[in-house]
Amino acid sequence: MRPATVWQHLPCDEERVAALARALDADPVIARLLVLRGVDTAETAERFLRPSLDQLHDPFLLTDLPAGVERLLAAVARKEKIAVHGDYDVDGITSTVMLRRLLELLGGDVVHFIPERLRDGYGLQPEAIERLQAAGVRVVVSVDCGIRSQAAARRAAELGIDLVITDHHEPEEALPPALAVINPRRFDCPYPDKDLAGVGVALKLVHGLCLKTDHPAWMPGFLKLAAIGTVADVVPLTGENRVIARLGLERLARGPNTVGLQALLEVCGLARREKIGSEDVGFMLAPRVNAAGRMSTPDLAARLLLTADRGLAGEARELAGQLDAENLRRREEEAAILRDARRRITRDPDIAAQNALVVWGEEWHRGVIGIVASKLVDQFCRPVVVLAVDGDVAYGSGRSIAGFDLLQALEHCADLFTRFGGHRQAAGLELPATRLGAFRQRLAEYANKRLEPDDLAPRLAIDAPLPLTGIDSRLLAGLDALEPFGVGNRRPVFHAAAVEVVDGPRVIKERHLAMTVRQGRARFRAMAWRAAEQEEFVRSRRGALDVAFSLTENTWRNETSIELSVADVK
Repeated sequence: MRPATVWQHLPCDEERVAALARALDADPVIARLLVLRGVDTAETAERFLRPSLDQLHDPFLLTDLPAGVERLLAAVARKEKIAVHGDYDVDGITSTVMLRRLLELLGGDVVHFIPERLRDGYGLQPEAIERLQAAGVRVVVSVDCGIRSQAAARRAAELGIDLVITDHHEPEEALPPALAVINPRRFDCPYPDKDLAGVGVALKLVHGLCLKTDHPAWMPGFLKLAAIGTVADVVPLTGENRVIARLGLERLARGPNTVGLQALLEVCGLARREKIGSEDVGFMLAPRVNAAGRMSTPDLAARLLLTADRGLAGEARELAGQLDAENLRRREEEAAILRDARRRITRDPDIAAQNALVVWGEEWHRGVIGIVASKLVDQFCRPVVVLAVDGDVAYGSGRSIAGFDLLQALEHCADLFTRFGGHRQAAGLELPATRLGAFRQRLAEYANKRLEPDDLAPRLAIDAPLPLTGIDSRLLAGLDALEPFGVGNRRPVFHAAAVEVVDGPRVIKERHLAMTVRQGRARFRAMAWRAAEQEEFVRSRRGALDVAFSLTENTWRNETSIELSVADVK
């Protein structure tokens, strides 16, 4: 049973709020939200609310980027074959498509290679280098992978291949021996923004190539793909990531788009939207692109996004339909594994009693275990590693809670793994199946020493009190200017007291609660997602509830209305 959520009403400097509201002539609620996000002057607010391309840093500040640009341009000039080596998630696929398209525009002889999850495993491998060398490739540029690929880099050197690595994952102490290693997280890299997604680093390489070839006007055209990859990779939507996401999503909604990208928007039901937000990417676009790499081959998504010829519109629609079908299959696999994993955790006290949960199954699909891990974290409020056992090998994906560095925890168990890597909040790993018991025990011991019961209590940060009567067009316009929302700039959560439920609650799809709420003359439709178990509680206290909520737009049959997305009730 998930423990009760603790509401944390965020403190704020009210004098700064008042001063900023005056300086911007803004709604005080919007000023408060800005101050809470560290945006507390008129100048910083202007940059935050109106992102522009001139806010992007000089790409040549990235260590090794000049060397990477020079080598790629030399390859283009000499007609040497270049391979873009990607990764099978949205970040890696959009990076691959973006860089390949730019190199082709420059006249390069370019192919791409994206490993298949079940056949090739994760990341840049020596076998892939050998395969590309046999195909006549002279230069390999990796995107969203490679920073820990020591063996692949050594193999490239042995075969006379020049390797350019672009990545954003945490490096090891020793960097791979490549011609260029472009990663803002390098300890010796002075680049000011360390939080770029893999596609963000690839965009900097694209930007550098555009500048070096006197084609700066080309770079903005790549922002759409960069925005999709950035939002999908759940990096902080601050700094450069905010500029990329905001400008890219605006261009995506405005169009025109390539045939492939437009077909993807159509299958997602987004083709006629005036505005495409981060949630649209997270819940509609990204799952379909990801489904290709999870369930079959990521090349399905890459081929779709590379399709630009108007004469191939029919083929693009067919590819988009295949992605849609793979996504449906992904959801079915995910639901089955999630049920099984929950059962194993709740029925085994030795698993459930630990501060970190490790669970595995022999017939689980490796393509969806990361999503399952995320959902188990939401339910149990603990770090979770889910592993799919295939013969003698176990492949794992982990997700964490705010106060626990998962990558550091895995480093504590590094002797057990064949390989591992990732971030503080998400990581992947591989180990012999015979070591699963030892891994579960050591990760649990590590987490039990470092996490207290208070760390495991779910928390809901409340940004501001907001009576329903205070929701007006000025506030909504201010919220629109704060988008896109995500990590580092989450969708604001408000609190309204003494709210009356005047219609409902009704259970929708056995999981959600739909209702209509009222306070004074203000009346709104409200949805409490995954809250069906609270139906009786809401019904019995319908006369006066405290509601924590966000404001969202709901579009139905081309009609858009504002509704409450209920996070919790008390």
